[in-house]
Parts: sequence; C-alpha cells; structure tokens
Amino acid sequence: MKTRTLKKNKVNVITLGCSKNLYDSEVLLGQLKANNIEATHESDSNDSNIIIINTCGFIDNAKQQSIDTILHYAQAKEAGKIEKLYVTGCLSERYKPELEKEIPEVDAYFGTRDLPRLLKTLKADYKHELVGERLLTTPSHYAYFKISEGCDRPCSFCAIPLMRGKHVSTPMEKLLEQAKKLAIQGTKELLIIAQDSTYYGLDIYKERRLAVLLQQLSEVEGIEWIRLHYAFPSGFPLDVLDVMRDNPKICNYIDIPLQHVSNAILKSMRRGTTREKTYELIQMFREKVPGIALRTTLICGYPGETQEDFEQLCQFVSDVRFDRLGVFTYSQEENTHAYTLYDNVPQEVKQQRADRIMQIQQEISAELNREKVGKVFRVLIDKAEGDYFIGRTEFDSPDVDNEVWISKQHYVRIGDFVNVKITEAREYDLIGEPVK
Repeated sequence: MKTRTLKKNKVNVITLGCSKNLYDSEVLLGQLKANNIEATHESDSNDSNIIIINTCGFIDNAKQQSIDTILHYAQAKEAGKIEKLYVTGCLSERYKPELEKEIPEVDAYFGTRDLPRLLKTLKADYKHELVGERLLTTPSHYAYFKISEGCDRPCSFCAIPLMRGKHVSTPMEKLLEQAKKLAIQGTKELLIIAQDSTYYGLDIYKERRLAVLLQQLSEVEGIEWIRLHYAFPSGFPLDVLDVMRDNPKICNYIDIPLQHVSNAILKSMRRGTTREKTYELIQMFREKVPGIALRTTLICGYPGETQEDFEQLCQFVSDVRFDRLGVFTYSQEENTHAYTLYDNVPQEVKQQRADRIMQIQQEISAELNREKVGKVFRVLIDKAEGDYFIGRTEFDSPDVDNEVWISKQHYVRIGDFVNVKITEAREYDLIGEPVK
C-alpha cells in the first residue's frame, strides 16, 4: 500500500492589474508569513502547490489577461502540477457567479474584502495586529502606500466602486505607524496610492486631510521622497500644493487622471469639471509649484466622442505639455452609467486616436528630455540591468515613467540617492553619469 508524503504547503501569489492590487498581494503575503506558511510572489520555480491569483477587472484587456491567467493555472491543476487554485481581487468580486460556472476548476473565488475568509480557507488566522504590514514585492527602498480604499466618485465609465466599494480612509495614526515600520526596513520613498487620494479624510475627519497627512509622513525619519498618485481634479485640495512647494520631501510630482477635456464628454463622464476649470487648475499647479511634473491619463473613443471633441483633446495635450501621459481606449463596463450609452466609436478609430495622442506626447517628452541635458538631478537607483544601473528622478514614478540610465563604468548602489549629470536624452529615457 502506497503512503502519501505530506509536503508542507507553498503558496505562489500572482498579481494582475494596478499598484492597489500589488499592495493587497503584499498584505496577503505578510499574513501568510505570519502564519508560517511559505509564500512567494510570481515565482518561476514551479514548486508551489497552491496558486492564488489576484485579478484585475478594470478594462477589457485587463479582464482578459486575468481570465487567461486563471485558465492557464486551471489547466496546470488538471494536469496535476498544482493542488489548489484560488482567485481573489476585482474580477472575482464582480463576476464570481459567472466565473464559478465557466471555470469550475478553481477551488474558491474571493472578493476584494475577503482576505480573512481566504486565510481561513488556507487554515491560517487573520492577524489583526498585522494590519498594514506587508511583505514588499518592490525593491525595499520604495513602497506603494495605500491611504484609503474604495471611491465615492460617480464617473460614468468606471466600475471601481462596484468592485472596491465606497471610499474609506485609513486613520492617520495607522498610516504613520505603517510608514515608520517601512522606514525601519529601509524604505526611502512612499508612493501614495488610493482610488482617489484627494478625498482622504472626508469620511472620518469631515474635511480633506491629504496635506496634513503628507506633512506628517514627511516627518518620519528615513523617508526622503513622498510621491502623490491618483489625485482627482474636481475639488482638488489646494493646500497640498503649498506643502509640496515648501517641503523638500514631497516630490514635485502629481499623477492626476484627467480623462478628457471636451465639455460635452466631461459632462457625460460625470467628472464634475469643465475644460476651462481644467486649464485653470493646471495653471495653478505650475504657478504654485514651479517645475512640477504632471502625469495624466486620458480616454479615447468614449461614447459620443466626435472628431471635434478629439481635436480638442489633441490641442489640450499640445498646450499643456504633460511630462508624462498614458492613454486608454474606452471599453464598456457592465452596470456603469456609460454602459447605457451607444458605443458608437469603432475600435479601430479609438486606437487611431490613442496612437495620435501618444505621437504628440512622444514629441513633447523628447523635447522636455533634451532640455535636461547638461543638468544635474538627484536620482534614486532602482536596479541593475545589463551594462547599466537604472534610476529615477523625483519627477518619475516606477514602471510608468522615464528612467535614468548610468553605465556600470560608474559604480552606484541600488537604493542610494546619487547626483547625476544628464549627458544624453531619448524620448522616454535619460542617460547620465554620477557627479560629486
């Protein structure tokens, strides 16, 4: 009679989608570690018997990637390569009944707020004292720092409130405690994330407290850069700009998803702003914080977007000259207000428009980068690849923005700040050498 050898479980967590998902995966990994369960993040070693997929359900491409990943591991389970397969995150929060029917090979599906139930399934205890503690998947010198969950904005195209719920701010004292723990572990840069970071504090303090939070985080010893992401334009708290201008630890950088500039489209999108107010806001950013770097995201092909609407968007990009910019093509999301609108812009036209926007932006980025040649910037070294060390200025966020490349002829340490003189510029990257 054969006896089965009882192997200790090993979990591999696969993360899809945005930085908010990555943060959630890091919290999960921290809980697993505290329960003495061996866990890795996106390991290639194929020695894990349990797979947990943290899915994205934001737009069509992301949903398809999540489904393809689930199917891949479902086949691996059928082939006996893994024992258990669990799915969590936005896609399973929104489409659990459909997924259970279509992909029954998955052992269990969990939503975005089901971490305790997921841990219980793994015979692990949810440790309340570990709330906010994570096992970082990023290099230790920077960390995504989620200050709230959910969103109260009524944007017509967005399904985030359906998947993440209403806005809930994390109390400031908890965030400060988390920041101190990260700093002790060697984190130097906090990347502030939320569905809408400007809403921070309204629910628990009855006023926007983002500026106060940024100031208090800057006082944490060891934290040297604090970077602001996902700042909603309508109702932007202007005191944030004062803190950014006056506090050297707050990077002169704002990631502000504007989505469009045509008044007709903004109204249909339920963005709560206008073309005129958008131009005024950007002018105020640049007046209050000279040299600020602005990143935005735009949507091409929203229902009813005419050629004139699109030309306004192109003119806007040319006028404003964003430092960083990304474009999505519109995709219909069930149960959103825009889902009831006729999606009248053909997919090929959406893509053509997105390509044109990026062509305009590529030229702007190249021009702005050329202006940096000969200047010296403080650069945080992120990694080494091939013959180069790669870092970022305060005007760049990891993975989505420009990088600074330094030949390994010059030795620098990963995780260190280095003064770098820019010697060459490309469309989206800079080349430089360290200076004393």
